[in-house]
Amino acid sequence: MKSHSTIRYWICYLLLFVVLLALFVGTLCTGSVPFSLSEIGSVLMHPEQNTTAWKILLEIRMPRSLTAIILGGALSVSGFLLQTFFSNPIAGPYILGISSGAKLTVALAMIFFLGQGRLLSAMALIGVAFFGSMLSMGFILLISGKVHRMSILIICGVMIGYICSAITDFVVTFADDSNIVNLHNWSMGSFASSSWQDLRAMSIVVFPVLIGTFFLSKPMGAYQLGEAYAQNLGVPIRLFRVTLILLSSLLSACVTAFAGPISFVGIAVPHLMKNLLQTAKPLWLIPACFFGGGAFCLLCDWIARTVFSPTELSISTVTAVFGAPIVIWMMLHREKR
Repeated sequence: MKSHSTIRYWICYLLLFVVLLALFVGTLCTGSVPFSLSEIGSVLMHPEQNTTAWKILLEIRMPRSLTAIILGGALSVSGFLLQTFFSNPIAGPYILGISSGAKLTVALAMIFFLGQGRLLSAMALIGVAFFGSMLSMGFILLISGKVHRMSILIICGVMIGYICSAITDFVVTFADDSNIVNLHNWSMGSFASSSWQDLRAMSIVVFPVLIGTFFLSKPMGAYQLGEAYAQNLGVPIRLFRVTLILLSSLLSACVTAFAGPISFVGIAVPHLMKNLLQTAKPLWLIPACFFGGGAFCLLCDWIARTVFSPTELSISTVTAVFGAPIVIWMMLHREKR
């Protein structure tokens, strides 16, 4: 039985990788300037023959697609960690207001520094976003100690998100500088401004955090069976919970810093991966969530920039269209059980 399950997991991994690779190639081929596979190969082998195509592929499309994969995977894993922490399938960085808290602090910092004619570095943006994430998470944890129903906690998280978003929109709306006004596009969620420098910065944060989550896979598995059970197995509950929150907040902060808040990915994708793999074991779900989140965001970004081209939709608009029905179906399915 165990071997059959393992075979199933690896087949699912292979399927996710094939889908991810197909989507990645598709995003490189399609756009306002379409390319065939042979043309892409020619451009990569002989860039000096077509510098315009080289710039489109290597400076615009490839960084954008890789950013969607990395940040989509990070957001999905962040959602899985939060669902484990709160033992609730609809806990996620967007629903709980964590992404909105990060958006608020990043917007305020960018407005302040842009007003002085200065730009924030990529790592500084991540740090500011992490600070905002922790502020929102602090409110959520404070509330969680005073309420006993998860539904109330979720509602409070949504309200915190609305408050942070309202303050952000107010500040951005009344900004004078044209560069600051353009923050509105970022605040709606977008991978459009991705660069290789941004990719390096987010990779420095995301991949070490992902490695850290693997070290927590066994304690997470025990924690899923109950706090008392995990404690009896020797899991230091307080340290474990703090680490889980820090890792989740770092991942969601990194996403918000570079792409703005992105809705429903952190809720929908972990649920889809649980159904695909037919397991809740963190050791198998963490990589599945990363690949699944990357594929989901890559598909949504592809749709956002091509369906109504040259008009580009915000990434959250598309993720909501696909993610919200999944969440509704998930809740109805749980209700039937």
